[in-house]
Amino acid sequence: MRIRLTVLASAVMALLCTVAVLLVLGVLHGTAERYKTDEITTTAVRLAYQAKRDRLPPVLLGQDLAGVQVIDHYGRIVSVSDGLAGRPRMAAFRPELTSPETSKKLCDSPAFPGRCITVVAFRFHNTGGLWTIYAADDTVPFYVSGPLLAALLGGSLLLVGLTALGTYQTVRRALGPVEAITSKLARITATDLSQRVPVPKHHDEIRRLAETANQTLDRAETAVERQRRFASDASHDLRSPLTAMRTEIEEALLHSEDADWPATARALLGSCDRLQALVTDLLQLARLDAGAPPRREPADLAGLAARELDRRPRKVDLVRHLTPGVVVVVNRVALARLLNNLLDNGERHAVSALTVTVRREDGKGVLEVLDDGAGIPPDKREVVFQRFTRLDAARSKDAGGTGLGLSIARQIAQAHGGTLTIEDSERGARFVLRLPLAPAR
Repeated sequence: MRIRLTVLASAVMALLCTVAVLLVLGVLHGTAERYKTDEITTTAVRLAYQAKRDRLPPVLLGQDLAGVQVIDHYGRIVSVSDGLAGRPRMAAFRPELTSPETSKKLCDSPAFPGRCITVVAFRFHNTGGLWTIYAADDTVPFYVSGPLLAALLGGSLLLVGLTALGTYQTVRRALGPVEAITSKLARITATDLSQRVPVPKHHDEIRRLAETANQTLDRAETAVERQRRFASDASHDLRSPLTAMRTEIEEALLHSEDADWPATARALLGSCDRLQALVTDLLQLARLDAGAPPRREPADLAGLAARELDRRPRKVDLVRHLTPGVVVVVNRVALARLLNNLLDNGERHAVSALTVTVRREDGKGVLEVLDDGAGIPPDKREVVFQRFTRLDAARSKDAGGTGLGLSIARQIAQAHGGTLTIEDSERGARFVLRLPLAPAR
């Protein structure tokens, strides 16, 4: 980028210098031409003054011009500069009657073959009639003069060089932080995400880039750490039922004649059920982590809860407080999974009853699941939503849980733009789901 920007800036400066040089040469060329014409005219007027007093010799010496010819009223050359002696008239045009003098540029003058000259014709009254003086000098070149052109070109080259150097140094300093960020990012690997890119001191776009890169690294480190914990916990929980199954089979094979194969099969089925539940939960978490938006439709929260409660086997008493008409936009399958996860958790901890409530509150649809168990301490209310987290009370009541149900329930709530929290209650654990209401039609 430094080279490209330097070349671009140099090209722009070269173009500007070219335009400036052409403009300066154009202005100076016009000025020099007018000065040259005035100088030639002055010489012609001086010679006319001398001719009126009969002071013109046949050959004029010491003239600063390229050539001078004095023509009498008969059209004869009566006086000429020494360089034009013996040559024909340099021009045949004459001034208009309204003006004593006129000038022209000639490149085909017989007196100056192969040269372009500026000729001034001056008419004046003398003995016998109207005489004409032709005074000529070389035209001004387009570059006006060699030293001027050299100075302009030298100045332009100097400006282009300074522009290139300044642009290169400026871009190098400006991109220095970017190179530092790039170098640091190149050293950061998936196994070491703790490093961060340097943040420049100036509050500009590069600082925002560095801050954004560090925020991205923060999220990546968190995600990778969560994936590592997830993989570690998943492998541990998957090993547990597999180990139990292997133990049952090995024990039965050691005493195959005395083994109770139906009891062994039932034990294996229990481990298979736990393994299947764990794999199902892991697949559900993978879908939620993928972030694919679920297909949603308006649904009555009370009706959906009632259908799920009706189809569940009764392990404890279910108390319903379902307010109809609380319409939310949800994926019915996902919300049913959320509710069943909360009910499964409540049934594991309830002593005798679960209370399910649906109501409208502060523009939200609210679903509560309250058990009459021991409850969850305030300092553990967020911990239980972490993956593979099972409190001691949960392990003692049900060793077959996966520790993923509440985490899945919260992710489903968040995917629907809602929240799932544990709030205070007089007794037991009170899970509260809040979802945005469907827009009014």
